[in-house]
Amino acid sequence: MSITTREDHLVELVDADGSAVGSATVSEAHQEPGLLHRAFSVFLQDSEGRVLLQQRAAVKTRFPLRWGNTCCGHPAPGESVTEAADRRLSEELSVRGIALTEVGIYTYRAADPATGRVEYEYDHVLLGALPAGTAPRPDPDEIAELRWVSLPSLRDELSATPEAYAPWLSGVFEVLTTAFVTEQSSVHPTEWPGDR
Repeated sequence: MSITTREDHLVELVDADGSAVGSATVSEAHQEPGLLHRAFSVFLQDSEGRVLLQQRAAVKTRFPLRWGNTCCGHPAPGESVTEAADRRLSEELSVRGIALTEVGIYTYRAADPATGRVEYEYDHVLLGALPAGTAPRPDPDEIAELRWVSLPSLRDELSATPEAYAPWLSGVFEVLTTAFVTEQSSVHPTEWPGDR
């Protein structure tokens, strides 16, 4: 009996419009030059408007020890993005059942110079609120460290030290903040969540 790893799991290949066109293993999809596939990036937010960041574990095959959003992953072919995100939040952080809202899409390609792997993703950006009193328990095989950060502080950090962050974080962050501005523009057009 063979033992499968996460690299053997199937991901859903998509075209530029996000329509499914096939499948490949995680490993195949992340080999140069990369195969465009469906992914998700979750931001969990607290009552103060801060978002939870994770530092990717040292054993990650793509961008280890870089800071990223709360949780990332890939739906299996035919699996909904929110179902997959709920599963990965449980696996990585031991939290489940959080209502997630899709706030936009970010398509990007980024090669990791350290490992030679490639991220080429049609990335669904999801936002959810972590209930008060819920303490995430990170899996050390996935996450080296967690920290909360305000959106204004994260924007400053991304500008000052981009090399410390996963290459998709700046793009999914822009999707997130654009969604906030659009949602709140009629009331507080220049106010950031967490500034209050």
